[in-house]
Parts: sequence; C-alpha cells; structure tokens
Amino acid sequence: MNEEGVPVPDREGRDGPGAGSVRIRDVNGPLTRQAIVIAAVTLVVDALTFAHSTGSPSFPAGWRWAMLAAIVVVDAGLASAPRLSGVVAVAQATVQIAGTLLRPEAALPPSLNSAGMLISAYRAGAWLDRWPAVVALLCLTAGTLARPILSGADFAQELLLLAPMASALLPWLVGRYTTARRAYIAELEQRSERDKAEARQALAAAIAEERAGIARDLHDVISHHVSAIGVHAGVARLRAAAAPGAPDLAESLTAVETSSRAAMLDLRRLLDVLHGHPSGEDSQPGLDNLPELLDTLRAVGLRARVTVHGAPSPLPESLDIAVYRVVQEMLANALRHGAGGVAEVELRHDPSSLTVTTSNLLGTRARSRPDSPHRGLQGIRSRTAVFAGHTSYGPAPDGRTWTTTATFPLSPS
Repeated sequence: MNEEGVPVPDREGRDGPGAGSVRIRDVNGPLTRQAIVIAAVTLVVDALTFAHSTGSPSFPAGWRWAMLAAIVVVDAGLASAPRLSGVVAVAQATVQIAGTLLRPEAALPPSLNSAGMLISAYRAGAWLDRWPAVVALLCLTAGTLARPILSGADFAQELLLLAPMASALLPWLVGRYTTARRAYIAELEQRSERDKAEARQALAAAIAEERAGIARDLHDVISHHVSAIGVHAGVARLRAAAAPGAPDLAESLTAVETSSRAAMLDLRRLLDVLHGHPSGEDSQPGLDNLPELLDTLRAVGLRARVTVHGAPSPLPESLDIAVYRVVQEMLANALRHGAGGVAEVELRHDPSSLTVTTSNLLGTRARSRPDSPHRGLQGIRSRTAVFAGHTSYGPAPDGRTWTTTATFPLSPS
C-alpha cells in the first residue's frame, strides 16, 4: 500500500506485506522471460546508438570499450527482479553522468544508454513504493540533464532542458498509472467477489431459516398428534387384549400403533434433514426396507406381494430412496382406493432402467370420484421426473384393475 492509499504490488510482482489488495496471477516464468527480452532489445539499441555516436576518432578505443561494458552491465540489470528497479535506475543514471563527465575534452557528449534510462524510469514508477520511486526519478532526471548541461546548454533555453526531463518523467508516470489502474481493477474484482459471497451467504441463511421454520411447524402440528395416536392406540390395545372376545380389535389397534410409530420414524428423519443434521446410514429407507413396509401394510389389511425380474444392481442412494417412496405411495393408494386387500408389486431390473409396477383391484370409491386431485399420483410423478423418468397409470380395459407404472433410467456403469 503506497502513501496515497493505493494498493500496489510488491517488488517481486506478487502480493506482499505492502501489496494491499492487488492479486496478480502467478506469472513469474513469463514475466522473467519478458524482462530478458526487453533487456536484450534495450541493450542492442543502446549499443548501436553508442557505436554510431562515438565513431569519430576523438573517442579513444579504451574509453569506448569501458563505456560499452558499463552499458551492457546496466542494461542487463533490466532483466533482474522488480525489487531491484531502484538500484538499476541509479546505475543507469550513474553511467549517463559518468560517461558524460569522462568523455574526451574535445568531444561532444555521446548518446550512451538512453533506451535503458526510459525502461528504468518505467520500472521504477511501476514497481517501487512512493518514496523509493521518487528518489529513482530524481536520479534518472539528473542523468538525463547531464548531457545538455555538460555540453554547455544555456539555461535560458528551457526547452533544451524540458525534453530530457520529460524522457524520464513520462515513462515514470506511465508506470505509476499502470500500477494504480491494475490495483483499481483488482479492487473492483474483489469487491464483486465479496458481494457475490455475501449474497450466497444471505441466500443460504434464508434457506436455513426457512427450513428450520418448516421443521418447527412439522414438529408442532404433526408430531404431537401422531405421538398421541400411538400412545392411545397402545393403551387401547392393552385393554382390548385383556377383554375377552376382542381379538380383531386388538389386531387393528396393533396396526394403528405400528403405523403411527413408522410415521414418527419417518417424520424424525425429515426433521433431521430440515435441521441440517448429518444423516446416518439408515436415515432414509431404500429398497432393502421393502420387507418392513410390506409387514406394516399387512398389519393394516393389505396383502402385497413383490416380484423381482432381472438382476438387481446397486443404485445411487438418492435413487434408492426415491424408488422406495414411490413403492410406498403406490401401495398406500392401493390401500386407500383398492378393493380386495391385495396388491401386486413388480420390480423389473434392466441394464438401462428400473421399472416399478403395482396393480390392484379398483375400488368403488375410486370409481365414484373421477375428479379426485390424485395427490398421491402427483407425488409419484414428481419423484420420477426428478430422475428423468416417466409414469403411467389408469384402469385396465376391463375397468376392474388399476395399474401404476414408474420407470427410472439408469446411467451405464
């Protein structure tokens, strides 16, 4: 973070203690290669320009080779780590000043490392903090002014001094602007990410609160009544069992008690899900629990028989639960609307699908209510549609049997 409050990258080009909120991708490899290319091009330009400006005999060979070696060293420094930008800038300015001072007396100040000075000014503005960047700019400005001053330029001719100053100041300002712009864009991106994260958290909190409210309502409205049914059914069963001549009443009350306990178990499972509690292995029933379901239905007077075709294959947990619930709803419909107290369940396992079919005699109550909302069938259709399956249901051609079919596609293993 610089002193104006603008976050800037550290001298390594990465986020550091003074980097503020700038996030730069890990591009150290490409950045190093680019720095080497820039340094090489700058070196070639400075070397050619120096050779052209010192081609006259007034420049001795020893001086020329010494200055060329100095130019090579400082321009090669442009490929160093960004944290050394200040050192490289001072070195560039030193070569410019020393070369001008040590030139032969009869020669005009030659062109030494002008391209290196420009690149150093940009690097100092882009990578250094405020005060180190300002010090580097002052050194570079002194280097650019050495040539016109030592060549005897008249201070009254301000334009002669303004151009060298601009050659250091302008790239330095471009570097500062580039860093500030990058920091601004990074801050906007982080602000957007924070807003999205806050929105997601708010949505998750709202969903959790709604689920908790539904769980409370289920507990308050349903569980107490189901618990009361189970308690009263148990008491009545004990009294009926003790009374002579009432075995049927005791059997019916046993079925009521068993059903209420099963309903309470399922309700607790749903409440655990709504409260966000992690479920155990038996938190939701699957096809392995069909025998218990059939025993419960037999206790209340529905004789259901299951026929399995094909080789069963392991199902995903969510699909296993959905198939169980579909079978449960189909048999509940057969109990409520069927006749004869008999239902047939067929499970057909194919390589690409699982088909569940139930059939039962059509009761007179179902025939007399063609406008029934069929909420049970709607639930079956909804559960099947979640897995891209399809359902079919309706009376047989003889009008005596009702058949419900749900087909679940299976993903190839």
